Amino acid sequence: MRKTTQRNYLIWATVCVIILSACSLGFILIVKPAPGLNSVYTGLPSKGSTKTDIKTNAEQMPVYGHWRTFTTKDGLPSDHAYAVRIDGKRVWVGTHDGLSVYEDGKWKTYTTKDGLPHNGVLAIDVSKETGDVWIGTLGGLSRFSGGKFENFTQFDSGLPNDLVYCVICDGKDVWTATGGGAGHYDTYTKEWEIFTEKNAPMHEPWTYGVSAGDGKVFIAAWGGGVIEYTLKTKQFKDYTDPDGEMEIDLLPDDGVVHDITTATSWSDGILWVSTYFGLSSYDGTHWKGYFDTNSGLASNFINFIRAKGQVVFICSDNGLSSTDGKNWVTYKKFDNSSNGKAIIKNYGRNDDSTMNKITREMPLSPSIGHNFTIGVDADKDFLWVATENGVSRGELLK
Repeated sequence: MRKTTQRNYLIWATVCVIILSACSLGFILIVKPAPGLNSVYTGLPSKGSTKTDIKTNAEQMPVYGHWRTFTTKDGLPSDHAYAVRIDGKRVWVGTHDGLSVYEDGKWKTYTTKDGLPHNGVLAIDVSKETGDVWIGTLGGLSRFSGGKFENFTQFDSGLPNDLVYCVICDGKDVWTATGGGAGHYDTYTKEWEIFTEKNAPMHEPWTYGVSAGDGKVFIAAWGGGVIEYTLKTKQFKDYTDPDGEMEIDLLPDDGVVHDITTATSWSDGILWVSTYFGLSSYDGTHWKGYFDTNSGLASNFINFIRAKGQVVFICSDNGLSSTDGKNWVTYKKFDNSSNGKAIIKNYGRNDDSTMNKITREMPLSPSIGHNFTIGVDADKDFLWVATENGVSRGELLK
């Protein structure tokens, strides 16, 4: 598979969609669901567990229903949604044809006519310090403040590249993952730093994602795994797949599952890493790998992740998944229908062949807008998902 094809997979309007196929083996015990949306788990306990244990574990995971999908019919400029960010009572959505904000039940869109550097918006974050909205586009980085856009490009600033896949705010600092390296902008000094294979342990300068936590920055680098940057010491450390195999994960839980990483997200002491070939978690000592054959993961081809507390939300090419590392909830839409289902699983995460494998399917009417998901954000009551067919909002089921 050519790198240029995979690199541009995230931009549907400019590339062909990559179709991945994989043969997988596994056994799942299906328990017939009872009617109703508020039921979470049914089934017999596995060896070494009780009904109470299973029910308690399952209820730790949030489940969302009563989905509604917003499209061009509702006011979005495009049905191709790339990014979503919750900002209090507002929700920002990046689409192929502009930046939209949902507030008081109405949509408002900003485009290049309003000062946006490019209508293709791939990433959004909001500064907790200032409330400024930072936007990563196909044509540069932008800060939306006081109703005006301030733009940064590779020609008039220290932005590494105009193709901005990810942007995050970490205090006064803004970090970007671009097609030409990772960038750091100090909003106080207005100075830039650029990190590429010339000054960081990267395979090449292409970067897909960036996150921050515990005094560190974690960069998802193409073919280079995860680059950890400690802010205090300004030292780098890289995490790559130790087995060196590009097509299989030879040794389980030996490190990040693959060197082609797409996103990172840190929360509650856990670093989550997504790849085109599975999901990884790292607690600072041990790595764990998750695939669609040994977990409730919707697909191994992961576009984006966002961790909230102990739960990480996973955007893939075949549905949206969430997990705390043990319990799983996956949302899928049926073909040729607005309905779908939520698949709730508990896999027990151990090496015993008798580990708990209980599955419960919950009907959703309607479900998410499309199974190709590429952006997600959650608060205490709602889950928002950017899909190939609009942006979907699910309500937390009490």
